[in-house]
Amino acid sequence: MLTTAPRRLQSYLEGAWRAGEGEGRTLLHAATGAPVARIGAEGLDLASALDWGRRTGGPALRRLTVHQRALMLKEIGLRLMEMKEEFYLENYLTGATRKDGWIDIDGGIGTLLTFASRARREFPNARVIPEGPVEPLSKDATFSAQHVLVPRRGVAVHVNAFNFPVWGMLEKIAPALIAGMPCLVKPASQTAYLTERVARRILEMGILPEGALQILCGPAGDLLDHVTEQDVVTFTGSAATGRALRTHPAIVERSVPFTMEADSLNAAILGPDAGPGTPEFDLFVREAVREMTVKAGQKCTAIRRLIVPGAHADAAADAIGAALAAVSVGLPDDADVRMGALVSRADRDGVRARIAELAAEAEIVAGDPDDVRLVSGDPEAGAFLNPVLLRCARPHDAQAVHAVEAFGPVATLIAYGAPEEAAALAALGRGSLCASLFTDDPAVAAEVVTELAPYHGRVLIGSRASAQSSTGHGAPLAPLVHGGPGRAGGGEEMGGMRGVRHFMMRTAVQGAPRLLSAVTGQWSEGGAVRDDVHPFRRPLSELRLGDQVVTAAREVTQADVEHFADFTGDTFYAHMDGAAAKANPFFEDRVAHGYLVASFAAGLFVSPEPGPVLANYGVDNLRFLTPVYFGDSLQVRLTCKEINPREGAGHGEVRWDARVTNQTGAVVAQYDVLTMVAKDWPAPA
Repeated sequence: MLTTAPRRLQSYLEGAWRAGEGEGRTLLHAATGAPVARIGAEGLDLASALDWGRRTGGPALRRLTVHQRALMLKEIGLRLMEMKEEFYLENYLTGATRKDGWIDIDGGIGTLLTFASRARREFPNARVIPEGPVEPLSKDATFSAQHVLVPRRGVAVHVNAFNFPVWGMLEKIAPALIAGMPCLVKPASQTAYLTERVARRILEMGILPEGALQILCGPAGDLLDHVTEQDVVTFTGSAATGRALRTHPAIVERSVPFTMEADSLNAAILGPDAGPGTPEFDLFVREAVREMTVKAGQKCTAIRRLIVPGAHADAAADAIGAALAAVSVGLPDDADVRMGALVSRADRDGVRARIAELAAEAEIVAGDPDDVRLVSGDPEAGAFLNPVLLRCARPHDAQAVHAVEAFGPVATLIAYGAPEEAAALAALGRGSLCASLFTDDPAVAAEVVTELAPYHGRVLIGSRASAQSSTGHGAPLAPLVHGGPGRAGGGEEMGGMRGVRHFMMRTAVQGAPRLLSAVTGQWSEGGAVRDDVHPFRRPLSELRLGDQVVTAAREVTQADVEHFADFTGDTFYAHMDGAAAKANPFFEDRVAHGYLVASFAAGLFVSPEPGPVLANYGVDNLRFLTPVYFGDSLQVRLTCKEINPREGAGHGEVRWDARVTNQTGAVVAQYDVLTMVAKDWPAPA
């Protein structure tokens, strides 16, 4: 077992590591009770820390593009991966096993890397992010509007929970830093030593600009008194604490954006088709036991209510009880241990008190909360607890079962009749982070999931088809939203680039297209154009928004259409049968293939000689708007719409607005062409 001399945790504020006044509070090893650290923040000037972040970190981050910020996070993530064994050693002090730590440490670093990758794929390499299409506001294309996202001018204050000291910090700072907001992280005191260790290593890298990351180890004090309308506050923890912070006078009076992710009474439902002997029954039992025992059940996504068909309730109780009895409890660094300790003895005592409340409405059918059986460790020194399964016979009349969360290895089994009753029981939790449904019946999935969705931030369907690849009930994933309605806080975290938007201001900008383009970095109809040189002849260093070519026209003949049909095999009747085409309400006669139109358009606008355009990698938003008949003439207007230089590469992406018209000026097709273009041409040797 790792032992360390207690160290005084420090806070990194205003560019320096600072210890609070006095000796601070002593933090104990969760499994042995030995002192591991002291923590305190008395006397620290938190108003100045916030002001320093706004004045120093904010401007430094905003000078960078989204891609530059993302590349910083990528480098940090890769370096953290190299030093993660140091974090795993300290992870044991929290009571977590190595497997528990994988979720926190590897999961947190992986989330950081995922955000870094997705930001470069999904956002332009810019400081202002256009959102949605340009909205034309006049018939003559002289007045338009577009929504843009810009970084808020404050600090993202992250108040985090004790159970995920690494992931909790990294999954929040990743979207905030990509958005261009500096962060001040306030970890929960009990496990702040691990958060501080990771933050210290990040700051030692010297990758982030000064002021981009601060950490407060110790009580929050008057921190929230000093937040402004430009700051953002995120909170993870108990619903009661979250409600208190949400109504803090400064947050209310200044309309400070506040995102909350709180504990909740998450549910897992066994489908009526998933009886004993089915793969889904076995999956349900396995997931129930895993969610009860990973992190000693101290996860905000853990399953608290197991909702099963009445006909299978006895079998489910027996199977889960037997599996729980086989779970080995003890010291977290013991290779024979499956479940370690809760984070503190105070937490263990609190969980026992909550079990007593639940036991007033439900019977304990597996596990004894007062008689701890260990394979290693001292039950008096460490915060150990057996997994406990209860069974409620009258769930519709119960109160505590749907309202009291024992934040530990505890769950309650509930029986239902019809599938709609199962969803209704889950909804009695008044909003949860996630729910699971174990079924192989599409009809059950369709019925139950649509009823679960309004009350849960995420719903997992467990079945034999996804058993090998499923991430399971409780795993928050970077591309998916993490949060839930009602008791769960009503907030959202992560969700890919949705999470970045929480730290940016959405503003509608209106004006002349030429001026709008200067703000958004996107050309739109009515904007300035330059047509003296074919734009495919210009490298990225010379290309400008509005560079344009208008092509010659090309007539579409019957022979063209029939050759295309024969060559591709696309002999759809509207192209080949005049009578059938005329019977179609959309056509007057045989029409050209849409993809023939797009192919002819490429032949019209492409400059064929070797040049700075390196590759075409796709089209977006392709729409065929007017039928093309034999004898129609096609012409293309191709305009440079968006330029995204790629960091550290000799090329960038260019988006072109392609508009194909016929001889009457009607728009036949509209789409975006995506190309890779060299930054310089001829390319450097």
